[in-house]
Formats: sequence, C-alpha cells, structure tokens
Amino acid sequence: MKKIFLLLSVALFSGATMFSQSSKSVLPKNWYQQDKESTGIYGISLDKAYNFVKTKKLKSRQVVVAVIDSGIDTLHEDLKPILWTNSKEIPGNGIDDDHNGYVDDVHGWNFIGGKDGRNVTKDSYEAARVYNRLKLKFGSVMPDELSLSPAEKEELELYKKAQQKIVGDVNPAEIAFFKKILPGFLKGDSVITKELGKKEYSCSDLEKYTTTDEFALKTKMLLVQLCKSNPGSDITNKQLIDEFDGQLRKADAANKAPEEYRKEIVQDDESDINDRFYGNNDIMATTPFHGTHCSGIIAAVRNNNKGIDGIADNVRIMMVRAVPDGDEHDKDIALAIRYAVDNGAQIVSMSFGKDFSPEKQWVDDAVKYAEQKGVLLVHAAGNDAKNIDSTDNFPTPVYLGEKGKASNWITVGASGDPKNGGVTASFSNYGKKEVDVFAPGVQIYSTIPGGHTYGNASGTSMACPVVAGTAAFILGYYPTLTAQQLKYVIEKSAKTSDEAVNVPGTEEKAPLSDISKTGGVINVYSAIQLAGTLVGERKISKEVMLPKPKMKKSVKG
Repeated sequence: MKKIFLLLSVALFSGATMFSQSSKSVLPKNWYQQDKESTGIYGISLDKAYNFVKTKKLKSRQVVVAVIDSGIDTLHEDLKPILWTNSKEIPGNGIDDDHNGYVDDVHGWNFIGGKDGRNVTKDSYEAARVYNRLKLKFGSVMPDELSLSPAEKEELELYKKAQQKIVGDVNPAEIAFFKKILPGFLKGDSVITKELGKKEYSCSDLEKYTTTDEFALKTKMLLVQLCKSNPGSDITNKQLIDEFDGQLRKADAANKAPEEYRKEIVQDDESDINDRFYGNNDIMATTPFHGTHCSGIIAAVRNNNKGIDGIADNVRIMMVRAVPDGDEHDKDIALAIRYAVDNGAQIVSMSFGKDFSPEKQWVDDAVKYAEQKGVLLVHAAGNDAKNIDSTDNFPTPVYLGEKGKASNWITVGASGDPKNGGVTASFSNYGKKEVDVFAPGVQIYSTIPGGHTYGNASGTSMACPVVAGTAAFILGYYPTLTAQQLKYVIEKSAKTSDEAVNVPGTEEKAPLSDISKTGGVINVYSAIQLAGTLVGERKISKEVMLPKPKMKKSVKG
C-alpha cells in the first residue's frame, strides 16, 4: 500500500484538496479476477482460465507457496485449511523432529522471534542502520578519497547515500507537524477504540460512527479523509499510527543511533550468516495484517461461500515471518529464502523492499540457491513511484557487482482499472529493464486478521501475490514446468496495449512498454494456454530452454 504519510504530505503541506471519491468502489470486490473482453474490467481473466483447464480435463497437483512476510492469521476461516503443514514435525512437543534446526516449525518459521516467545514487531530503517554504523567510522568530515582503499571508497559512497536519505530527505516541517498532530490523534483513537469495542478499526467502521468527543471526531475525520484520498484503501488506525511512528523514527535517526529492536529479542550473531538456527514458530505474532492479506490473494479457499476466492485452487501456504514494521534485515531474508527452498516451496512471494542492502551477497547467495533448486521468486517492485532502473529497491535479481542476473525472478509493478485510478497505480515503481510485468494492485479485496474478516489494500505488495498465485495455478496443472518456463509463460502471455498510461509520480503518459520489460499486464487465461502449448507440444523455444543447473547438497552462506 502507498505510504500513508505521503498522502498526508500532499494533503497538508501542498494545500491540495482531498479527493472527493468515496472509499466505496464502483468495481466488484473481485474486479482483479475479471475478464476485460467480457466485462470491460482490467482483470486477469481467472474464470476463463479455470474453464480452460476444465475443458482440457486437467487435474491439478498441490503446489507449496512460501510467503515471506509479517505473519499470517492461522485461524482465519479462508486460510486455515490451506496452511502448509510440515508432516515430519510433531506439533507442540518441543522437539526438532525433522532435524532441520527449527523446533516445531509446523506451518513455517519466524526469523524475527526469540526463543523465549517474544517477537520483533517494529524495527528501524536500513538507511538509519547504515548511516549510523558508517558515521562512527567516517565521522562528520568526509575523508580524502585518495587515501582510501577500493573497499573503503565503496563504503564512503554508501555512507553518502545513507546520509542523504537520513539527513537530506528529512522534511522538518512534516516532522514538526507529525509531532504536533499525533497526541491529539491518539487521544481520539483511545475514545474510538473504547466506544467501538475494538482495538483496530478502519474507515468502513467509522461510516456510521458518531461521537460527541472533540478529539475522536478529529481522528475520524483525518482517517476518513485519508481513505478518500486513496480510493479503495480501507486504512486502519493501527496502520496510520505505525506510519506516524515510523516517520518519527526516521527523523530521530539523523541525531541518534536507531534502537536495536531485533538484537535484544532474537539474540543471534547477526554478523554471521552461518548462525542460522534462531527464531521461533509463532508465524502469527501480533502483526499479521500484511501477510494475511497477501496469502488470501494467492490461495484463499475457493468456492466455500466465504469471503473471497484465492487465485490458485490447490496450494499450501508456508509462512516465513521475516518482515517487521520497518526494514527487514538481509540475514533474515536470506535465511527465509533458504528455509522456503529446503522445505519444499516451489514459489516464493516477496512483498517487501528497502533502499539499502549492506549484506546483499547473503541474499544473492540465497537467490542462487533457489535458482539451483528450481524455485521461482516473485518480488514487489515497490511503492515509491520511482524508476528502479536508476534507483535502488532491494532485494534485486541483479547480483552484486553486476555479475549476472537471476533467471528465476519476476519483479511486479501494480496495475489498476480506469475506474479506480488508471491502468497504472499512481504509487507503483516502474522500469523498462527491471520491472518485468504489471499485475492488479489497487483496491484488492482479501483476507485480513480477525478469523472471518476481509478488506481492501493497495500496493505492489498486492500485485506480487497476484503473480505468485498465477504461477501456482499454472504449475499446479502443468507441474513439469521449470521456474524459468513459468517466468516465460507469465511474461510472454501478458496483455500488451498501445494505450498511453500514466507514468507513476509524474504528469507524463507513455506506453506500458516504456516502463516495463514486457509492456503488459498478466493474464491467467493466456498464460495457461501458452503453458499448455509448451508442455503439450514439447516445442519450447530457445528463450525458455535454459540449462538445468547441477543440484548441490548444500550451499554455504
């Protein structure tokens, strides 16, 4: 979802008028699954894809999709039946039955938890961590580059970049405003939570809410206005409070070292990638909104007359918790990918990203490991409306030092519909070289924590699981496809158009082919047709016939 504080900035500091659209959409809740030819809605033609496999009398095999995220509501009615279960592990006995180093990892693993059961919920930003670490080395006066070694020069460039991000990009007026408005917002929030009888509420909960409390009224007005300015997003009080907190933490990083939230809880040696066996098995924790929403998009139980239908019909979701409120740590991501691969995931959905990756080599090694094992990695392009051909958004398929690029990786931008903002999402990152394809990511209705609750969210975070779910659907019916062939099928079948679209973050218009590699939006029906042709006729182009790498027993950090 687009960072809420950006909306706040536009509304409060540019003098702009809030959008007047209602947060209720004119599109159906499952708009992104619709077929454009028959409905005019810019969806992925999911029903036509299911009709295709039915006509072909195809039977699906189960596919395991790992979701590296913030957690998942393991008790949700639409997700509980499709959780991956480690059949080699006996639940709750406190023993590592399968000897994989992770005790009671029944449905996945939590790499940001402690052995004592505590969990990391919020964390600092990588830019702040990098800036303060290198500030201790370089100080406030930049050294003479002629006196530095090549490695030190690289560090200095990283320091300059981090300094700009932490010091140069901080807007004092915004921070002062956040500090001013937050106490009143929290006062109003405490009243609303008490009167509604729920700790977390959204704009839809406030539609009929009335109050005589002045602070509660202002809190309601702010939240409702933010939802109106981001049509389709049902922003919650918790999301907004977390955003306030995150921006204040970013500002504080300019003057003091960020708190080491993770270190005290996880208690591993973060400098050692081979110190791997840490964390706990609490994959729900207290921050499961994001991961729950993404998981539902991929595989919420279909045709059960509850909530939503996920994209893929024969999937098991493996949750690997490694993403806090803040920036993830490279070590956790690297080990999360390895855990997913080692425990049978065939597809990994990764809806996270950051501007810095100090231990990128560890992540690169994990990506290569997944490539060797034939696992497809799907990654969200990011929500900063920037061109990632020229600006950083980690992790990335391009290996450190430009030494090759992963063949098992899809980077996904967010698309929409003319009725909910346009073909391209206003917040989506883009790039002719680095964004492979676009997929629906605006006003996506899916599962949210609460057992039987659902809601909208927007972001490349939602577009990513749309692609992961599509890949799982295709692989289920054509299980002999390699990761590279899956990538080929999804990208080659994307629906292209000469229609000029909005270039996110600008007033410009351009063909989608100018801001993405394929110039298209994914289409499940076209993709499954193409997959059938490849498998059925065994006529696979040279573009897809990549040599299969030799399997290795293990790959060290």
